[in-house]
Amino acid sequence: MLTVHHLGKSQSERIVWLCEELGIDYELKLYARAPVLAPEEYRALHPVGSAPVIQDGDVTLAESAAVVDYIIAKHGNGRLSVPKDDPGFADYLYWFHFANGTLQPAFMRLMVSGRFDPPADHPALKLGQSRMQRILGMMETRLAQVPYLAGSQLTAADIMTVFSLTTMRYFQPYDLSHYPCILQYLVRIGARPAYQRAMLKGDPGMKPLLG
Repeated sequence: MLTVHHLGKSQSERIVWLCEELGIDYELKLYARAPVLAPEEYRALHPVGSAPVIQDGDVTLAESAAVVDYIIAKHGNGRLSVPKDDPGFADYLYWFHFANGTLQPAFMRLMVSGRFDPPADHPALKLGQSRMQRILGMMETRLAQVPYLAGSQLTAADIMTVFSLTTMRYFQPYDLSHYPCILQYLVRIGARPAYQRAMLKGDPGMKPLLG
């Protein structure tokens, strides 16, 4: 049995959502933050000590992208990925890795720099804000062309990305009102029954930031 260890308000929500979209059997174990970081019992699951972590028989695996790839290959029969001979394969790969390679680090840089309460004109803060605007602007352009990041259908690229646009904003507030296509995208995501089930199971007391 696949076990998903979900730390509340964390990137492991992606894995719960993935399992719900795929309709696979899994056991969900929930962990509350203590008070901000993962509790000791969660950190003991894997040397890195961060979410997500899954266990599947003798396999213990961390890192969102690795976990998503593993579940799709082992339990999803390739669903929610894009085959290499599909015209959209490169787009899928780009946006899949964009999530934790570009978007999430940009939010993290803003969050860390904000902890030092720099003046509004501080070069590092201005650089981080400018980069975030470019990143979100690129997403806005993409989502003006297609309903989902890899094209016409939801894929794991979306599952990797949505956390940064929603739950991450509990840690680093960010106004998305200038990005109507991103907001429409989040409405589409929020209407998906599998997403609703995942959020209700994983973080029942949290309202998803879909606007």
